[in-house]
Amino acid sequence: MKEILKQNKFITWLYHNVFARGKVGRFNEENRENWIKEQLQKLSPGLTILDAGAGELKYKNYCSHLNYVSQDFAQYDGSGDGSGLQTGSWDQSNIDIVSDITSIPLENESIDVILCVEVLEHVPEPVLVIKEFTRLLKKGGNLILTAPFNSLTHFAPYHFSTGFNKYFYEKHLIDNGFGIIEIERNGNYFEYMAQELRRLPEVAKKYSNKSLIFSRLFIKFLLFILGRLSRKNNGSEELLCYGYHILAKKI
Repeated sequence: MKEILKQNKFITWLYHNVFARGKVGRFNEENRENWIKEQLQKLSPGLTILDAGAGELKYKNYCSHLNYVSQDFAQYDGSGDGSGLQTGSWDQSNIDIVSDITSIPLENESIDVILCVEVLEHVPEPVLVIKEFTRLLKKGGNLILTAPFNSLTHFAPYHFSTGFNKYFYEKHLIDNGFGIIEIERNGNYFEYMAQELRRLPEVAKKYSNKSLIFSRLFIKFLLFILGRLSRKNNGSEELLCYGYHILAKKI
């Protein structure tokens, strides 16, 4: 590939100035982090927030104005069963409450806000989680929730669902005493496809023992096309997106 680029100045220019500069498919985490940070900053100082499934306490720094309490089952060690995507290391030594997320040892209606980020897919019975959140939240309390619409196997063996559509939330949140204030789609069909296309060389090498060195220019071309389609997107997120961001209030 490098030799081809050296020999053809037009291809070199095209590669560096068009194909390689697109960011399509790279906004999943950034979109989610920005939304979560915005929601946390809106909260009034002094409220008690429960970070349910807190993991490595990633969002604690955004909660300095709040009474922050973390919970996790604390059984994932970074390597899991070795299948799918694993983190390699995972430190949960600073968790406040170690428990099952469906049975958290706190009093009824003792929490002002619950934060639950990318956790529901790791729970065998996610509806029971929603029921537990209803029990814990004070009337009028907020639930800040995100989960994937579709995800690859990760944190296995603690991965029980690939994701959830908006209809899951509209059904089970409302049935369990919540009013949905905001339901936001993260990304769209083209962004999601680009995300997985960027992952293709790594997946091909690991699972097919094939290197895609000579296909990288073609991949860049496809990313360029997906970027243009995403900029002209007109509702493809109803088919596929990274996930959903939910703000709900206990009625």
